[in-house]
Amino acid sequence: MSTIGVLGMQGAIREHVHMLEALGADTLVVRSVDDLTRIDGLVLPGGESTAMRRLLDRYELLEPLRENTELPMFGTCAGLILLATEVEGYDAHLRKIPMTVKRNAFGRQVDSFEVDLTVKGIDDAVEAVFIRAPQVASVEASVDVLAEVEEAIVAVRYDKYMACSFHPELTADLSMHRYFLEMVEATKRQLA
Repeated sequence: MSTIGVLGMQGAIREHVHMLEALGADTLVVRSVDDLTRIDGLVLPGGESTAMRRLLDRYELLEPLRENTELPMFGTCAGLILLATEVEGYDAHLRKIPMTVKRNAFGRQVDSFEVDLTVKGIDDAVEAVFIRAPQVASVEASVDVLAEVEEAIVAVRYDKYMACSFHPELTADLSMHRYFLEMVEATKRQLA
């Protein structure tokens, strides 16, 4: 079974760990470069992307994560922003998925909502919680759009990276984490 890291800077870290362990994965809360050598995949939780960027710099994780081309990553909410190659009005962070994102595109905290979402590659509707959520404004043709809400792109996959605007870790629905674990296992087989 895979060991999945959860970036331990900000956001619903414990909730992601709980979901991954419910699916049988070993987990590690990642706070150092050494931690990256012990994991097969990395979850980037939600939070506030600018604060997360400052913490990535402080813990000297930004460049190692940018340079790592083999580690599958799954970004949720602010994690989606971290993975984008372009962020409207801001500097990009990890630059893994060729897409442009718009921060807080669904509005403020009071505009939060939940929806049952059809996600490409997952049979049943996914419970999706949107809180100050970003949207994907555009993607390059090589990016697979997995889900949309009212024609706004809210989940994508590119190579060994996936990202969603919402918070699957705040529901009881394990399907997005299961999807990521399958991606990690496929990557491990390719690299073996």
